[in-house]
Amino acid sequence: MHGPASPGWLLVALCGITGAYCLLRMRSTVEEQRRAAGGEALMGFGMAAMAVPAAVFTPPAWTWPAYAAVFAAAALHALWSARAGGHHLHHLMGAVAMVYMSLVMAAAPEAGHGGHGDAGVPLLTGVLLAYFTAYVLLSGVRLVPVTAGGPGVGWGDRPELARACRLSMGIAMLTMLLTL
Repeated sequence: MHGPASPGWLLVALCGITGAYCLLRMRSTVEEQRRAAGGEALMGFGMAAMAVPAAVFTPPAWTWPAYAAVFAAAALHALWSARAGGHHLHHLMGAVAMVYMSLVMAAAPEAGHGGHGDAGVPLLTGVLLAYFTAYVLLSGVRLVPVTAGGPGVGWGDRPELARACRLSMGIAMLTMLLTL
């Protein structure tokens, strides 16, 4: 991502911590929780890697097409899983956004973390921005009435933390799309 290094490092920290918590959620006894957490961990770590400031590390040119391929596979998996529940449609949107950002970065003239000249297709960027803005606002509203789990609930099974995790990734995705 371009811009000052401090926001980039904050995004790296937010997404990395979120990805790590999602790995912890994969130890849940609830099968659906484990499945969703795996995709969210991939998204968190992928967003953290993508947010590393360009002044610190400029990835080789093959990195962006590799990102696009990994998240295209994640998008296909989310599309297949959407048959079982609507939550997977959000995973699909996140994976599509990551593929889109990877392709924009690959097409950037500097072949680094993107240039200021070409921010991708404005219509698609606008649609993704609108989706993630709505998602963040709705997730924030849904987070408010959630009660904390009781003393017998493990860290991987706490619904309020899972929702906060998704909200954090939605905010990070919105930020990354704005700085594209």
